[in-house]
Amino acid sequence: MTRKSDFDSSTMSNDFKGFRPRDPGQNCPQEYPQDAERSGGSSDAALGDPLDIREVAEFLGCSSWTVRHRYLREGLPHFRTASTGKLIFYRNQVIRWVLSKQLQKGG
Repeated sequence: MTRKSDFDSSTMSNDFKGFRPRDPGQNCPQEYPQDAERSGGSSDAALGDPLDIREVAEFLGCSSWTVRHRYLREGLPHFRTASTGKLIFYRNQVIRWVLSKQLQKGG
C-alpha cells in the first residue's frame, strides 16, 4: 500500500515562510581553531603538527615523566583522547606556551 502525502510542493515558496535556511557552516567560528591559509591569518593561528608526549619531551629537552607530572600541572595545553587515553599536543600550542612562560619569568 503506497501512502500519498497531503503536502503540495508547488505551494512551497522560496522564502520558507520567513525562516532562513540553516547555514551548514560553524555557528561560532571564533571558538574553533582554523588553518592559517583558510583564516587568512598568520601561521600562529594554526595548531601545528600533532605530537605525542615523547616528542614534546624531546622538544622541551626533558623526560616524559617531567612533561606529565610538572608541565601539565603548569598548564601545558593538551588534548586527552579518553579519560585514561593518550595525550596529544600540538606543536604551535606548545611553542606559544613556552614563550608565555619565558615572558612571565622576564626572559
